[in-house]
Amino acid sequence: MQLDNNMRSKEDYLKALKDGRKVYYRGKFVEDITSHPILRIAALHAAKLYDYQDRFYEDHKLGKISKFFKVPTSSQDLLDRHKLIYDLTLYCNGIFNISQAIGSDALFALMITSKQVDKKYGTDYHKRVEKYFEEVAKQDLTLATAQTDVKGDRSKRPSEQVDPDMYVRIADVRSDGIIVKGAKAHTTQSAVSDEIIVIPTRAMRENDKDYAIAFAIPTNTQGLKMYTRPIDEIEGNTSAILSKKDYELETLTVFDNVFIPWDRVFLFKEYDYAGTLAMLFATYHRFTALSYRAATMNLFLGSSRLISKLNGIENEKHVRDDIVDIILYKEILRSTAIAAAINPVFLEEIALPNPIFTNVGKLYSNMHFHDVVKDLIDIAGGIIATMPSEEDLKSEEGSIIIKYLRGAVSGEERVKGLKLVKELAASPITGYLLTGMIHAEGSIEASKIELFRSYNYNEAENLIKKILE
Repeated sequence: MQLDNNMRSKEDYLKALKDGRKVYYRGKFVEDITSHPILRIAALHAAKLYDYQDRFYEDHKLGKISKFFKVPTSSQDLLDRHKLIYDLTLYCNGIFNISQAIGSDALFALMITSKQVDKKYGTDYHKRVEKYFEEVAKQDLTLATAQTDVKGDRSKRPSEQVDPDMYVRIADVRSDGIIVKGAKAHTTQSAVSDEIIVIPTRAMRENDKDYAIAFAIPTNTQGLKMYTRPIDEIEGNTSAILSKKDYELETLTVFDNVFIPWDRVFLFKEYDYAGTLAMLFATYHRFTALSYRAATMNLFLGSSRLISKLNGIENEKHVRDDIVDIILYKEILRSTAIAAAINPVFLEEIALPNPIFTNVGKLYSNMHFHDVVKDLIDIAGGIIATMPSEEDLKSEEGSIIIKYLRGAVSGEERVKGLKLVKELAASPITGYLLTGMIHAEGSIEASKIELFRSYNYNEAENLIKKILE
């Protein structure tokens, strides 16, 4: 698919989703995701990327392309990327737009790793990655990244599993490519992306070499099936406001003997680089997480301010404490993202966000989001969990209910604010966000392991040695 002047429109993107991809929702095959009453919202959310005005830059080689595909080679490039993700998240009502962010995170990691593998083994992976990168950048495609394997028995390595398909693996090797089997969990926006990039989820040993693979495929590739999570934040909350405008879906992404041509294979049994690729992607993606999560916190900060005024308690000390707590959370995330950008590590002439600052911010984000939810609940009060339903409010008895839901303002005005606060702090999306903020872009334990492993202890240990001499 070659596009004129690199100017892909929202309509081009939505039309491209009607390509026969195998998507299932609540036990049924979805023939056209763009017309599905629930899943189309995720597609329209992704499509907002193409309405965002400030997203292009002029590349000396590729011409006019998305800023997401600008390979970072300096601190300024990383700062610009942070701002792009932050601002686009605000543009999408505080909901992260992953459409080109996560795929470019994976591509940068692949650019670094492929060069390292080529130097050691004389392979040509970097040329393949560069060719693929140019294709997706010129065509302005959306990309999902599938990293997390379903894992099976967590106490066993990939090659030790009772069922060998618990990690995506090489099932067969042909002259023209490879056949893969397995599944990846919670692949964000895969069902509404043009392409899916697949990378390892962990370090591998020689016995695991059949699982040390990386590749990219179109989303309508034969044998690829996607089972979408239930969108309970809409179907389980009739008073939802935000989720009817923006949300992102995830799928269990199954590779049922999927063929990958050699030019789309970026790692093939080089098990000693699986961990490197996984770690580099995680670092870029956690930097992305800090950037979008800081923007998302404006939903909680703004809602807290609004509901405190509607309740007439904006000047109370406990409200001030709660709101400062949310400010602290938001700005620690933004500060660590900026620090990571200003102090990058350079690998193969590409700027990697500082892993220490990135993991410090990400770990704080993982461990303290529940405090933000607590703060919002504390300000709003228990009414967000016990208020009558949307159906009650719209019934003949609605005027009576609304009369008794007034605060410092009329019942009508307060109810509008309560609906949004309920959605954020006492509805299915709350559970989704709590789980995502703890596990998305790497769990608490993953960040702890990386921080403990990569931290330079010399300064602290030398200080103690000096004191004890």
